[in-house]
Amino acid sequence: MKKIILIGRSECGKTTLTQALKGEKIHYQKTQYVNHFDVIIDTPGEYIQTKNLGSAIAMYTFEADVVGLLLSAGEPYSLYPPCCTPLCNRPVIGIVTQVKCGDANPDRAEEWLRLAGCETIFHVDSKTGEGVWRVLEYLREDGDVLPWDEK
Repeated sequence: MKKIILIGRSECGKTTLTQALKGEKIHYQKTQYVNHFDVIIDTPGEYIQTKNLGSAIAMYTFEADVVGLLLSAGEPYSLYPPCCTPLCNRPVIGIVTQVKCGDANPDRAEEWLRLAGCETIFHVDSKTGEGVWRVLEYLREDGDVLPWDEK
């Protein structure tokens, strides 16, 4: 599997998506520091929301094969400036989270991620599992076996 770093503001669903990608039971857990798992790097939202911590995020992207920019479908604005993805020297994907929340507008969130430079975009709802398998499939490399693969 390709290693992915999940970046986004607080409460956008990074840790919940991490739990869903790992096949764990979903439970709320505030991320206090950068967590490294086998193929996932989960970052605190404060790192992208605070100018002085932004350089730390830039450094952590070098430890991943793929950068995942997360944006909740309920967001009233985007933290990502237009055309920011070329700053990474690896693929950057967009992940629209919380697509089933009451005030969700996944099309708007997708447009903001496209403006940031994401060409590949996934829509997920980690609590229901919707779309999570597509992210796993994207991260899969030849020879990787996923839970739904027949053995």
